[in-house]
Amino acid sequence: MSEQITEQLRQEISSALERSDTQAISDILEQINVAQIADILDSTPPAQRDLIWPLVYQKNLGPVLLETSEEVRQQKLNSFEPTEIARIIESLPDADDQADLILSLPADKLGSVLYILDRAKREKLESLLSYPEDTAGGLMDLDPITIRADVTLDVVLRYLRIRGEMPDHTDQLFVTDRYDKFKGILSLSDLLTHDPETPVADVMSAEVVAFDANTPDQEVARVFEDNDLISAAVVDEEGKLLGRITIDDVVDVIRDEGDSSVLSMAGLHEDEDLFSPIWVSARRRAVWLGFNLLTAFLAASVTGLFEATLDKIVALAVLLTIVPSMGGIAGSQTLTLVIRGLALGQLGSSNFKSLVRKEITVGLLNGLLWAMVVAAFTIIWFEDFRIALIIAIALVINLLAGAFAGAIIPVLLKKIGVDPALAGSVVLTTFTDVIGILAFLGMATVFLMKP
Repeated sequence: MSEQITEQLRQEISSALERSDTQAISDILEQINVAQIADILDSTPPAQRDLIWPLVYQKNLGPVLLETSEEVRQQKLNSFEPTEIARIIESLPDADDQADLILSLPADKLGSVLYILDRAKREKLESLLSYPEDTAGGLMDLDPITIRADVTLDVVLRYLRIRGEMPDHTDQLFVTDRYDKFKGILSLSDLLTHDPETPVADVMSAEVVAFDANTPDQEVARVFEDNDLISAAVVDEEGKLLGRITIDDVVDVIRDEGDSSVLSMAGLHEDEDLFSPIWVSARRRAVWLGFNLLTAFLAASVTGLFEATLDKIVALAVLLTIVPSMGGIAGSQTLTLVIRGLALGQLGSSNFKSLVRKEITVGLLNGLLWAMVVAAFTIIWFEDFRIALIIAIALVINLLAGAFAGAIIPVLLKKIGVDPALAGSVVLTTFTDVIGILAFLGMATVFLMKP
């Protein structure tokens, strides 16, 4: 949905709320899809959101909850009784969607809801919940259509007619043996284009992608992208078919990873509601701001070491921010590239040194180019060749340092278990600020201050 349409819908609903015209809101919600309703709820202030929720049709409530942000979903689920939550969960056709909703429940309601569900549904959910949600097992559906290799295509076609319907995103059937061991797949195109009397074994594909249930979801997304998959099997350690992953689950993973990276770089929680309570948002961001303040004091303390130099040569104070700023920008470019490479699995020990050499070379070339530009402006502005030479050299040093740090910092943070997207920019900025100030004011003190 385009931003213009979203904004138009928000304005129409806001206008209807001002008129207390609930029928107009109901009409709007009836005409748009589940994802659009979720977008409206996520981008609406809490007071208006509370008035919209009761107007969402009961049949859409579960799908809408799944589409909203984690924080909005939890806030709504907290307002329901366990019996209401159980009814919503049972209205969802896919077990993986049911599991996603279960995982959003507060601990005090989780057990009660599971107890209310019927035994068969509860056992199916518990099998899904036994896997972490960021693995293939946590993503999978439990509804794959399985067939045997020793039957003919005609038998398979008759079986599908008896079923009457197929799960969404079904592009292939999964071939198993009598012990449910995964043997391969039969694509629907092969099923429909071959002679009905042909055995499945003659048409099936045995060399296909199958994920171990513990495969990380990021790896699943990469394999789907690389192989243009629509669905794929999930198996246990013994090769027994457990379920299937479909492209809609993978799109959710990719979207969540993108949201997480963007928000983490600003120190925000990936599931934060746009209209979170003021005190909640302030508390979350205070920690990040406090950490940034400590790093700012570190850079300021380095500047304080050269107080005497700054007092005597005013031009240095005017030019001081240029070197750290340029180094920070150059470093952040490399930092972003490396974080992306790590996230996509494109960067490892085999190519890391080559990347570092490349980024340092880029930093050197840009350093030389902009050093000449800054030096020329300094000469024109202050008519002092020595200051121009010092800032030029400092600029080259800091751009090299920024490129090196931007490549090294994400890898080091990942090794110690810290999210590079969350902490990388702060560490990098502190590093380039300190190096830039030391290089610029340090050389100025040595070469411009008389003993």
